[in-house]
Amino acid sequence: MRSLTLPSWMTSQNTRALAAPILIVMMLAMMVLPLPPFLLDMFFTFNIALSIIVLLTSLYTVKPLDFMAFPAILLISTMMRLSLNVASTRVVLTEGHTGPDAAGKVIEAFGHFLIGGNYTVGVVVFVILTIINFVVVTKGAGRIAEVGARFALDAMPGKQMAIDADLNAGLIGEAEARQRRKEVGQEAEFYGAMDGASKYVRGDAIAGIIVTVVNILGGLFIGMVQHNLVFADAINNYMLLAIGDGLVAQIPSLIISTAAGVVVSRVASEEDVSSQVIGQLFEKPQVMYISAAIVGGLGLIPGMPHIAFLLLSATLGGSAYIMSKRLAGESVLARKGRDGAPSAAVAVEAPPSAAVPEVEEATWQDIVPIDTLGLEVGYRLIPLVDQAQGGELLKRIKGIRKKFAQDIGFLAPSVHIRDNLEMRPSSYRILLKGVEIGSGEVFLGQFLAINPGMVTGTLQGAETVDPAFGLPATWVDATQRELAQSMGYTVVDAGTVVATHLNHLITTYASELLGRQEVQALLDHLQKETPKLVENLVPDTITLPMLQKVLQNLLSEGVHIRDMRTIIETIAENAELARDPVAMTAQIRIALGRSIVQQIFPNTDELPVITMDARLERLLLQALQTGGPDNMAIEPGLADTILVQTQQAAQQQEQMGYPAVLLVPGPLRALLARFLRRAVPHLRVLSNNELPDSKTIRVTTVVGGQA
Repeated sequence: MRSLTLPSWMTSQNTRALAAPILIVMMLAMMVLPLPPFLLDMFFTFNIALSIIVLLTSLYTVKPLDFMAFPAILLISTMMRLSLNVASTRVVLTEGHTGPDAAGKVIEAFGHFLIGGNYTVGVVVFVILTIINFVVVTKGAGRIAEVGARFALDAMPGKQMAIDADLNAGLIGEAEARQRRKEVGQEAEFYGAMDGASKYVRGDAIAGIIVTVVNILGGLFIGMVQHNLVFADAINNYMLLAIGDGLVAQIPSLIISTAAGVVVSRVASEEDVSSQVIGQLFEKPQVMYISAAIVGGLGLIPGMPHIAFLLLSATLGGSAYIMSKRLAGESVLARKGRDGAPSAAVAVEAPPSAAVPEVEEATWQDIVPIDTLGLEVGYRLIPLVDQAQGGELLKRIKGIRKKFAQDIGFLAPSVHIRDNLEMRPSSYRILLKGVEIGSGEVFLGQFLAINPGMVTGTLQGAETVDPAFGLPATWVDATQRELAQSMGYTVVDAGTVVATHLNHLITTYASELLGRQEVQALLDHLQKETPKLVENLVPDTITLPMLQKVLQNLLSEGVHIRDMRTIIETIAENAELARDPVAMTAQIRIALGRSIVQQIFPNTDELPVITMDARLERLLLQALQTGGPDNMAIEPGLADTILVQTQQAAQQQEQMGYPAVLLVPGPLRALLARFLRRAVPHLRVLSNNELPDSKTIRVTTVVGGQA
């Protein structure tokens, strides 16, 4: 039995791709080619069905991006109505003298049954529908889309920063971050497209009025002049046809405009419009009781339709009674569940005559080692670190350590968390080897709105500073979260604030977290993966303390140590420098030059850098040769000049959107990096030897030009 194979152009995917071009060609054909009344009936029926499908789809859409094709559908449906208007106008003007059914049964039905065959009623109904569509629905939907597009664009930087913060904190992966960035861009594009597409609907309403007037006037002229109809017959035929044609186009237009308003006016949630309306409008029995009483009171007023008011009042009261009974039953079940649950802790009263235990002698077990990394929280923040209470901070810290290991190149020590009753209830502090390196205060149930510098308004709340990066911020309630995001703020919860602060600090103090135990664990891991690489490395080529010092030198200047293959191979090639960690670090930096530059300047071949004046470089090189790297003497005035000008150059570089990078000769790199580290912490000092040959240099500022 032979199987039937369809041609490639008839497959489902290709057929779907041909749908839009075929529809466009059909619309153009309707404007040019004459259509028989039967085809007009089919196309008008399809137009009405399409508008109903679009309206129902918009009602069951959870979020606007679920109906991302709506702007294109809005444009296509508008063009289809205009094409049908042109086609029906041709038939009305050429065949209208034959009777009201000249343009098909659909137009005749709208002309006779919907307006009762009275063209005066038809004109009034048509004008009312046009005013509702043009003035109310379309104008309102267009305004909402315009404001939504502006707010979406203003909030894009804040949303992008929130995604980056979650990615840096290890809460999401690269794939999810990429998907969320895509959704942010699509949201802005959707509202912008809706703003533009709504203009087509307004133009369609105006065109409908003009086409109807043209049909009436043109039909009267053609009927009376060309076909010798009396005025009464001409106005009866052509007026009913024109009004029927206008109504059969305006009703689908009104339905589509309503769908547009529903899509752009809904607030994002996990429910569709129907569930939101029913769940929020009729969820309080008190409101329905009061409404029933008011409606019933109106029904008792003499002259009022008593049956309608009293029937509706009874319906509202009965619904409120059923709802209150259901809520009372749920409350009883919840109370029984609480009463029947076993107690988490039982307090046992000690006997009053219990003897005080004797104090034991001190032992070596009383000496508790200091944790490398610690996090202490006030008692109000215990739910953040208690999984039983829904706290997710522990999971976030695991994600931070995992991302740190992937980005930096070694596994950071575990973070030991404990509560501290001596601290303020909502405060926390981060400890490194028992010493506080960062602290802050967060509030459960509130959100921190961080100002990235491009916000469009101010918020009501407690003003503060982001503990991780020092940006101005405001603590706001959950009710202001959406408003803050629309203004361009980066909005994060309390747990994210602590996690981001911790991630920033462990990255900053990475060199101090790399202890001898971590170095040995790193070598053991490499021994399993690449045994020949680390064979005879320690202690034959370099000692473990010296290797630790070299790796710490790299980390202290922000260079990750993921490429351990290159680091170990460079150490083996320069074994004579094994006792000089500074010189060994310089050689490793040259070998890692491409990686270092890629880390600072991703995806660019031109490097905008700061340089030093040639005379200043020669002066510093002479001082280095005279006193050596440990005893190099710089005149105090010159040192202050270098500090001030470097700070100014770094600020100018960051204002231009570039990273602050100082390019100097190789012998001066380590000295200047150590000299400028505290004054300009964000400055990266590179040597000429570290730059790959494929990169080009563009000097933006020269330090010491007046020296």
